[in-house]
Amino acid sequence: MSIQKASFGKTPDGVEIDRYTLANSHGLTVRIITYGAIVTSVETPDRDGRPGEVTLGFETLDGYLAGHPYFGAIAGRVANRIAAGRFRIGGVEYQLATNNGPNHLHGGVKGFDKAIWKAKPVEGKDRVGVKLTHLSPDGDEGYPGNLSVTVVYTLTEANELNIDYTAETDKATPINLTNHAYWNLADGGKTNVLGNRLTLNADRYLPVDSGSIPTGELRPVKGTPMDFIHEAALGARIEQVGGTPGGYDHCYVLNKLPPGGDPLTLAAKVVEPTSGRVMEVYTTEPGLQLYTGNYLDGTLKSRGDVYEKRHGFCLEAQHFPDSINQPSFPSTLLAPGETYRQTTVYKFSVAR
Repeated sequence: MSIQKASFGKTPDGVEIDRYTLANSHGLTVRIITYGAIVTSVETPDRDGRPGEVTLGFETLDGYLAGHPYFGAIAGRVANRIAAGRFRIGGVEYQLATNNGPNHLHGGVKGFDKAIWKAKPVEGKDRVGVKLTHLSPDGDEGYPGNLSVTVVYTLTEANELNIDYTAETDKATPINLTNHAYWNLADGGKTNVLGNRLTLNADRYLPVDSGSIPTGELRPVKGTPMDFIHEAALGARIEQVGGTPGGYDHCYVLNKLPPGGDPLTLAAKVVEPTSGRVMEVYTTEPGLQLYTGNYLDGTLKSRGDVYEKRHGFCLEAQHFPDSINQPSFPSTLLAPGETYRQTTVYKFSVAR
């Protein structure tokens, strides 16, 4: 296994951005930069042993600085949406940036996806990784408390990309972190993902209003286009989902194991028939957001690819959207003296 550090360019104000390349002996390579703690590239072999790109991203820093739909980034403090960008803690109302219509999305105007993280390599038996840290100050994007965040990406000889998150605060604050990678197991974004076959370990999902805020209902998927309990192509019923611009952008309620079981639940499995690539997602989180790249429109290009609508999909392990305003949802509130913890694993293999 190996880990290499190189320059990925400089920000307009002269800050050096580093890129870490993690590789194992099976041809799996992961690249991570200190800007946004972004996973810029994942290459993994197909059924014939040929490595290929499986995630969307840019070859240079300029692509990320110019603005993008969170390709591979850490979204936070709170991933997904908070209704009207408002919430109350202990009788005090907080107003966040509203950067998605009337709502707050993925941490605001300058969320963790635009932060410059401190990094250092980590190594262990049969694994290499990079540890990234960031301090979000009190009042950052309107959030209360100084929040110290650590994200550790680890690549293993078992072809797993592990993401371990921890955080601590000095004031009560909501937190809901995720990685926003866009996957395309066929070719990394050259073609659409409608033929990728998905299984989701979720009997229920969260219906949303016109602003993509959950209604509070946990609705059964059975008999609806939302049902991926049994393997189905992403494109099989996507046109039945409705809405504008159409497609999947919904949080699924994962079927968790009984108390005392392994906290890492198998949340999803994706099989790409042409390449034979397989990706499994395991997580400690209660929800998984399925997004099918509905807003990609061909304006973003990289590696010779043009990222058109539905050229990538996201499986974002997280707590439910707007949880801070919905007491019936699992809590996203972190108090002083507590430690936020989350682990998500992407495991790669091939189907013969």
